[in-house]
Amino acid sequence: MTEITRIGTGTRMSQAVIANGFVFLAGQVGEPGTPVADQTRAVLAQIDDLLAQAGSDKTKIVSAQIWMADMAEFAEMNAVWDAWVPQGAAPARATGESALATPDYKVEIIVTAVL
Repeated sequence: MTEITRIGTGTRMSQAVIANGFVFLAGQVGEPGTPVADQTRAVLAQIDDLLAQAGSDKTKIVSAQIWMADMAEFAEMNAVWDAWVPQGAAPARATGESALATPDYKVEIIVTAVL
């Protein structure tokens, strides 16, 4: 039987779920209404924190999905991402444009990592 560990569990979702040696993070968002670079920095800090709680880190991210409210801000988000992602350890990644939960969110990032 597979053991499942949940971190930051609420009524609707958990912030992270550990199963079969993987860490699955919920979509992380930053402070609504702030610039995309600030939101991206906040999201990446939350990802660092959740991965640490799970016993992993950003060098072990295998996949990232990035949702942006406006792809016109892609370069700004990428500048923050590129400074954060470890050299030689970039995960598989996809980025798309989508309406997010509120118009004040500019970026949401979902990652999967290994332990």
